[in-house]
Amino acid sequence: MELHDVWFVLIAVLWIGYFFLEGFDFGIGVLTRLLARDRKERRVLINTIGPVWDGNEVWLLTAGGATFAAFPEWYATLFSGFYLPLLLILVCLIVRGVAFEYRHKRAEERWQTNWEHAIFWTSLLPAFLWGVAFANIVRGVKIDKDMEYVGNFLDLLHPYALLGGLVTLTLFTFHGAVFAGLKTLGDIRVRARVLALRLGAVAVVLALVFLVWTQRDTGGGTSSLVALVVAVLALAVALVCTAAGREGWAFALSGVTIAAAFAMLFLALFPNVMPSSLNEAWSLNVTNASSSPYTLKIMTWCAAIATPLVLLYQGWTYWVFRKRIGTQHLADAH
Repeated sequence: MELHDVWFVLIAVLWIGYFFLEGFDFGIGVLTRLLARDRKERRVLINTIGPVWDGNEVWLLTAGGATFAAFPEWYATLFSGFYLPLLLILVCLIVRGVAFEYRHKRAEERWQTNWEHAIFWTSLLPAFLWGVAFANIVRGVKIDKDMEYVGNFLDLLHPYALLGGLVTLTLFTFHGAVFAGLKTLGDIRVRARVLALRLGAVAVVLALVFLVWTQRDTGGGTSSLVALVVAVLALAVALVCTAAGREGWAFALSGVTIAAAFAMLFLALFPNVMPSSLNEAWSLNVTNASSSPYTLKIMTWCAAIATPLVLLYQGWTYWVFRKRIGTQHLADAH
């Protein structure tokens, strides 16, 4: 296997890790309006991700940086062609971080309500837009012979991409509901389980349609078909575990669903990194979009040293903050 193939796999792993972790993170943000009945319950939900949400976003920075270094042509075409949706995601992530930190700084009702609305919308929009973006990457976009995107924003909003957005939104919200059931106590835990069953049922249908559509249109091979089956089966079993009150297994399986679904997209995409819908010969692939072998070699050594340290630190953080919380653990708001 060539180094550019290795880095395609590593970048896929980084994106999958990001969506596994940030998926329930976005889901919790959406659930602050769908699940929580009052401000205290919203505080409980936000506190379940309070110690980890910023660490989860490190995976996005690493995935973006690795793409820039390993496949500069892919990075340039992607970020210029998808400028508006990626800018919207970036603005949402900035506002979302500010909302987490500023929400409790003042006691006024309007102040806190506005920041809580910001958390909801800046969780919902990226969860939807990431699906739109990746659906377009896999399906192919208007790339010319100079490796430049020549379409416009409306070209990205076709039925397949919109379905992809709905799939990621429902999957992430289901992932968040299962996480809420795993991390909370009392009535909110019971309601999270009920809501997770409803969201999961919708997600199964949407994900099945989207992944089968992807497999058919991309002509994916056996490996992508296996990933498709794993994703759908894992989601179905996650629903069974949720109904049985086995939140730990349900969360693990909802994570497997997200990992398998995005793995299927990358498997269907390979060896391309960004297909051209204008001419297949103009597509970006792991060969014509990659950096030099020397650059990839240096990156491989750096990744081999730094990645285990990051994984150990983040795993330790989750272990320290592993206990459940409920409204009884919160002091009254000032």
